[in-house]
This record gives sequence, C-alpha cells and structure tokens, in this order.
Amino acid sequence: MAEQERIALFIDGANLYATAKALNFDIDYKRLLKEFQSKGRLVRAFYYTALVEDQEYSAIRPLIDWLDYNGYSVVTKPTKEFVDSTGRRKVKGNMDIELAVDAMEMAEHLDHIVLFSGDGDFRSLVEAIQRKGVRVSVVSTITTQPPMVADELRRQADEFLDIVHLVAKIGRDPAERVERMQRYHERRPAVAPNPAYDDQG
Repeated sequence: MAEQERIALFIDGANLYATAKALNFDIDYKRLLKEFQSKGRLVRAFYYTALVEDQEYSAIRPLIDWLDYNGYSVVTKPTKEFVDSTGRRKVKGNMDIELAVDAMEMAEHLDHIVLFSGDGDFRSLVEAIQRKGVRVSVVSTITTQPPMVADELRRQADEFLDIVHLVAKIGRDPAERVERMQRYHERRPAVAPNPAYDDQG
C-alpha cells in the first residue's frame, strides 16, 4: 500500500463478530485501528451494527460506547421484530444499505476501501466502487467450514485478506481478556456480561 494512500474501513459488525467467533478469537479494536493506520492515511473507520432497543442491557453496548470514543464512526439502528410465515418471532437488523450508501459517498475521497464482511450481497457494491477507481480489499475467512466469505465477493475484490493472517496483529491476548473480565465483574456486579463484547477500556 502506498504511504499516503487514503484508506477507510467499513466493518459489518455482526459479520465480523461471527467470523471471529468461528475462529475462536477476540478482536482488539485498538490494535485493528493501529494496524490500518500503519498502512496509509486512515480517513475513517466505520462500524455498523443493529441494536435491540427494548433490552434493559445490551451485551454489545459497552463495545459500541468504547468504539465511539476511540476513533470509530459507529452507525447503529434498532432491530425490527417480526413474525415469519411459520409463526416464529424473528429479529431483523440488516445494516447493508447504510454501509453501501456511506461507502458510495466516501469513495471519491478515498484510494482504498477495506470491507470487513463476507456477505455476497456486497459484490455489486464492490464493483461499483471499483468503477470509481477505488481499490477494495475484503477481510473475512475461507478457513471455516463452510467459508465465511461468499465466493463471488472474494473474486470481485482487488485483494482478499484472510483474517487468520491478521490474528497476531489484531487479536486480543487471552490472558488480557481474563483480567479485563475480572475488572468488568467488579464494576458491574448486577449484570452478566457477554465475554465476546467486553468493553475495550
């Protein structure tokens, strides 16, 4: 990557969380930011996630708050609850449109977009951004069974980065996680936290 290449990260939060969970590691978002700041001029790092509004305590809330204060542009919207054709209650929280609109608007100010998602729906977005002369890297994994990344998205990208090769650079030390969880329990004795979303501070 060129020294002053203008880069932006677009993180599909739910997709990245599922990928890291499948590979059994925790992402250290501070290290993730540093890793891409070292590759050029990081213009913006977007993180997209849907939130369940009516829950008194959302497991993802500490992460969202931390990201918000530590260099990420967090984009959220409430999930929608609906009943499917079999009568089951389902929750829907898709952030694809928000991510696509922001990526298209930002493209003219960038040289390189890094998309953290394996969702095949983004293939046409990647193609549209490439037509504007912007390089697109996709970060996901093919090491899981089945792969977390759609084949058509991987083929469309200028570069595919398998997240397993980034674990050493953006993964969190498991010992640090235990220590952090102990501090977390001391601070929030009434709430059972989700270790995947323990806050980064």
